[in-house]
Parts: sequence; structure tokens; C-alpha cells
Amino acid sequence: MKETDKNELLTPSAENQELLLCHDKCDKYDYIVAVACGAVGGIIDIFLVGTPGDSVLGNWTDAQVDNAVKLFAKKSGWTPKEGKENSVASAIGFLEKKYKVNYDQHHSGDVDHLFDMNTKNHHMKSLAHSPDIIGLFFSVLNQFTSTSSFLSNGQLITIATETYELMGHDFLSKLFCGVANWFGHLMSDIAGSSGASQRGSGIVMPFYELFGLCNFGKFQIGEDRQSLAILATRAFQEGCDARQGIAMAIPVFLTDLSIRFIWAIRQHFQFKAPLKECMPIANRENGTLRLMLLIGNGTFCVIDGIDAGVRSGGNALAFFMRLNLIAWYKLTKMVLKEVCIRVGIGTEALYEQVMAFHRINGAVNAYLIELEKIDFEAFKEEASSYAAFNEKFKNVSSENELTQVLLAEYERLGIKLPWEGDFDEFMEDKDKRLVFE
Repeated sequence: MKETDKNELLTPSAENQELLLCHDKCDKYDYIVAVACGAVGGIIDIFLVGTPGDSVLGNWTDAQVDNAVKLFAKKSGWTPKEGKENSVASAIGFLEKKYKVNYDQHHSGDVDHLFDMNTKNHHMKSLAHSPDIIGLFFSVLNQFTSTSSFLSNGQLITIATETYELMGHDFLSKLFCGVANWFGHLMSDIAGSSGASQRGSGIVMPFYELFGLCNFGKFQIGEDRQSLAILATRAFQEGCDARQGIAMAIPVFLTDLSIRFIWAIRQHFQFKAPLKECMPIANRENGTLRLMLLIGNGTFCVIDGIDAGVRSGGNALAFFMRLNLIAWYKLTKMVLKEVCIRVGIGTEALYEQVMAFHRINGAVNAYLIELEKIDFEAFKEEASSYAAFNEKFKNVSSENELTQVLLAEYERLGIKLPWEGDFDEFMEDKDKRLVFE
């Protein structure tokens, strides 16, 4: 590698910054691929996801969740009774008894009528029933403090429960037990309750419970106008739970995967990029791929929004239930990220660090290539000769002796002297010139 190439790697130039972070020069084929993949994902969403109870993918994910619950119950010690090998209700009943918790209140009567709650929405209002970090935090907190925490009408409500003591001899063992209880109880609820006659009310999608804070807006639902919090709660009661969320995620995942796959194929076969550089996961910050994903997901959401608007007939609840919340969440996240990148909010330091590491990596690779060319045996031999010369140099005691040592070293190294004959006579002749070869 030339010295100029190394300097270019080490210089934080605008060109390097563009290549590393903002290389979003999509061509027409990139745009076509992104729009096409987004459109295919949107069509899959329209015809195969739909609404809870009327969803091909939803029915499939329901069945897979039932199988997962039965498998988890068997791993936990459940033994199906004869003739009930395929009874998910039996598995749920076993898990409900094995993973009992103190925060499992079902209706308003269980909370002294402090707020409205019923068996269809208590999994949403109880924060400890959420399959995310918020749910884990409140579950452990409620188990340690014998309390229950709820989110209703934009308010956080905590009530005392019967004294509850976790198993374990010390804090860490009790903490482990609390986490295990939280997960086991979620598995008992994800497919509905053991006494449900039909589909049953499962658990919310991750962070869906935060809609309970949105106690604002007036959305038309039939003849009523209700807040976003009530709208989301009613959607959950109608079946918009984690199982439906899994169904929603499938076309979103297929859209994302297809865009990344085609991008990688083009990079490797058309632009001859090394296979390692064509891995989409390793190129999350590639501007072209990032823009393609944004356009593809935007196309998906446009089709999804139009379909929801047409089929809802002006009913806000029907519109909300037909929206693919996973796709809209992802689009919002991607748009905010792109805006931050474009304006440099909160990203400059990170990107400067990425650029610095990239330049350092390039320089190190260049030096490693040069090091591989070194003959280490010859280097060791040469180093030993330098050491021997250094010893001779240290022992020099006169000018004549120094001259003899230097002339001998010139001869050993095969360096031609820049003069001929006697040095003093050569220098006295004004027509002579020193010639260094």
C-alpha cells in the first residue's frame, strides 16, 4: 500500500465520512427493489394478517403459541392425562398453579373498585403481565413488596396484596425465583386462560401497555368518542395481543429480509464487493441499505394504512385493529434515526468514533501486510551485525581508528565510496566531485 493511501485512511476527510456513514446513493434499481419488497409485504399483510379471529397467519401463530405452551408445561413437569394430550387448557391450568403470583387480580372487585378492570383487559392493565423490561421490573418489584401495579386512565396505581414470600435463601436466589415466576406466569397467560371458552385473552405485545398512558384524543368508535388509551384497551380485548403481534411481525420480517438479501446479492455479484462486506448485519450503517429499508417499510405502511382506512368505514377501533403496529413502530423508529443522522443530533460523536476505528483498522491492515513481507531471519542477522558494529564504535579511541571502522562497515555493506583513491588528495583536487550512488 502506498504512503498516500495510508494517509487517506488516517485523514477524517469528508469523502471518508460519506463512504462510512452517509453513502446513500441509491440507483433506480435500489428504489425499485425497496418499493417492490414493501408492496409484497403489504399485500401479505392485507390478505394473510387482517384482524384477530379473521387472520390466516393469526390462526397459525395461535396454534404455534399453543404448542409452545404445551412444550413449556411438559418441561416444567406437566403430564397430560389420557385423552387430553392436545389440551392446551390442561397445560395452562398446570402452569397457573405452578407459577402463582400475588399480582394476578382479575376484575374491579379484586382492587376495591379503584378503577374499571375485567378478565379481558387485566393482562394489559397489570404492568407485571407485560413481556418486556417494564413487565419484568414491576413483576420482581411486586413479588418482593407484596404489591400489584396497574396502569389505568393514564395513572399508575399500586395496591397492597396478601403477604407474598419468594423462595430462596438469599437475595440473588429470591431474585432468580422472581424472574422465573414472571416468565412462567407469562407462559400460562400467553395463550389465554384455562377456563376460556374460545380464543381467550392473552398478554400484550411488548410495550403495548404504555398505551395506557395515552389518556388523550377523541376517537370515533360507533356513537362514542373515546381516548387513545381506551381505544387500545378495547383493541386488546378484541384479540390484539402478543399472538396477533407475532402474525403482524411476519410480513415485516419478510420485507426486511428480502431487501437485505437483494442488496447483498447486488453488492457481491454486480459491484464485486468482498463477501464479508456484503453481510447486511455487519453493514447496519450503510446508507444505501438504510435508505432502502426505510423506503420499503414506508411502502408497506402506506399500503397497510390505505387498507385499514378503506375497510374500517370510519370506525377508529376497526382502523386501529387493522393497522400493523409492528410495521408502524419500526417505520417511526427508522425515520427518527434517519433524521438524527441527517441533522447530526446525538450522532456526531458516535460517527466520529466509528470513522476513527475504521481508519485505524485500515492503517493497521496496511502495516500488517508490510510486516508479512519481512524476512525475519534476515532481519535478525542484520540486527546482530548492527549490534557488532555498535560495539566496535563504542571502543573507538582515535580519529584514525574511527575512519578505519567506518570504511570497513562501508565495505561490509557493499556501499561504494563517493571518492576514489586517497581522500585527502581527492578533496584537494577542485575538479573532483563526490558521487553518491
